[in-house]
Amino acid sequence: MLARRTALALPALLLASTARAENWKPGQQMRIIAGAAAGGTTDIMGRMLAQHLQVKWGTPVVVENRTGAGGTIATAEIVRARPDGLNLLSGNIGPQAIAYSLYRNLTYRPEQLTNIAGTITGPNVLVVNAANPVQNMAQFAAWLRAEKGKVTFASTGAGQSTHLSPVWMLQLLNAEAVHVPYRGSAPAQTAMLAGECGFLVDNLTGVIEQIRAGKLRALCVTSAERSPALPDVPAAKDTLAELRSYEVNTWFGIFGPAGLPAEVTRGLNAEINAWLGLPETRRRFTELGGGPLVKTPAEFTGFVQAEIAKWRTVIQKEGLQIDAN
Repeated sequence: MLARRTALALPALLLASTARAENWKPGQQMRIIAGAAAGGTTDIMGRMLAQHLQVKWGTPVVVENRTGAGGTIATAEIVRARPDGLNLLSGNIGPQAIAYSLYRNLTYRPEQLTNIAGTITGPNVLVVNAANPVQNMAQFAAWLRAEKGKVTFASTGAGQSTHLSPVWMLQLLNAEAVHVPYRGSAPAQTAMLAGECGFLVDNLTGVIEQIRAGKLRALCVTSAERSPALPDVPAAKDTLAELRSYEVNTWFGIFGPAGLPAEVTRGLNAEINAWLGLPETRRRFTELGGGPLVKTPAEFTGFVQAEIAKWRTVIQKEGLQIDAN
């Protein structure tokens, strides 16, 4: 009888625990640090979530931009913050996966972060200025080879997927180009629009409006298949024989300092996933060319760990190592 009572009690305890987690509220002002300049996807995710949480919980949620070093400066600030649920990071594939293998002197490790929830995922897209005569990937490869080591490419920061995606592509094409890092998507786009750089591989979510406006020309997306947001733009792997193995998807998520209480992590995860399920959120993500990355804290942690391992292999194969600024 005792065993039966215990067995019956366990689901009740789990339900009570879940209810407490989902009922967690900050009770005071929160901040979300975005590790990139205003206007990019990292910033957009932070601001969209901040608006939702502020309405939901009735407490101020402030977004602070900390640019530089491919998002690692912002991450280093979060790992030093109090694990109270009031200090969050809007992060992404760069500082939360690529950076661990790319930087020699990184000041934080994966175990110093709590992986709370995913936000959005989607492909990158290769763009050139609309005035550039290059119209497709065959012409793009010919351009790079004709101007060996002279063409420049912008990125949203060293160590971001917008840096490593073109590096891998250049290796496969046996071509060279000069990397010019910027502090986020908005300044990188400004440079592209001004004709200061030859090409950019940016998150589709960050650059799609410039493509739709006809200011930048999309040559390919980095995902395995075409994006519904740009149905006329081919996947890179379908354009040239050298790129058949090429596939990159970028992602974004919310993180906190290590030691965040489990009930706080679950409460934040539940509210973020609820936000991801809202029709207006999904509609906005579709407009941005991405989709929601809905995962439990455990699933998101496993996802992040797999991404760290994936990019470690790519970086080691390429022999890339740089110093964190």
